[in-house]
Amino acid sequence: MKSITIKGSKRTELGKSSSKKLRNEDKVPCVLYGAGEPIHFYSNEIDFKKLVYTPDAHTVNIELGEKNQFNAIMQDIQFHPVTDRILHIDFYQLSDDKEVSIDIPVRLEGQAPGVLNSGGTLTRNKRKLKVRALPKNLPDYILVDISNLELGDKIYTSDLKNDLYNFLHSDSTVVTQVITSRASMVLEEETTSEETDETAVEGAEATPSEEGDKKAEGDKKEDNSKKEEDSKQGE
Repeated sequence: MKSITIKGSKRTELGKSSSKKLRNEDKVPCVLYGAGEPIHFYSNEIDFKKLVYTPDAHTVNIELGEKNQFNAIMQDIQFHPVTDRILHIDFYQLSDDKEVSIDIPVRLEGQAPGVLNSGGTLTRNKRKLKVRALPKNLPDYILVDISNLELGDKIYTSDLKNDLYNFLHSDSTVVTQVITSRASMVLEEETTSEETDETAVEGAEATPSEEGDKKAEGDKKEDNSKKEEDSKQGE
């Protein structure tokens, strides 16, 4: 997995007033867990731009001086409810032999026949999936092949299982699917309506013909009956 380096400094003062002062100086208070005692530090807010405002997943190399470097992942983040500025970030230190949980982005590969040939719509139910794995097995993204997806088909997390990491979702979780689009539904309704109209027209055209046949048959019977009466009178 790709890594981003964050340079910071250990905090000498803790508390709300100290944190507020740091934020006023465009710095973000942070805590690193998993390394024994929590380590409190701060860093420039702008340094978190590539880590926070991206769909990609990264590990973080935290540098608190030359001799204090930690490999970690971002565990939690808090934003201001109005300004959306970063208020606080929690990190968790990685250990080579200890599994961690992290959200991994989903990347689609290929083109779905259900979209190209059947007019369906591809929906992405999950843009990220939470996985649990050893740090060395954490993927940059989860690749999902949609080249065989027909109309109505779905891809579940159970279809993406592998030996490197485990999904923290149920096997029935839908990742992506091809559904019937509104346009294709309208087209189908119009086609059905046209077929119904054609059938009705054919039925209407057939009715006068049938009535004509019945009338001709009735006239023929009447002529035969008249001939029989004339024959009897002649006798």
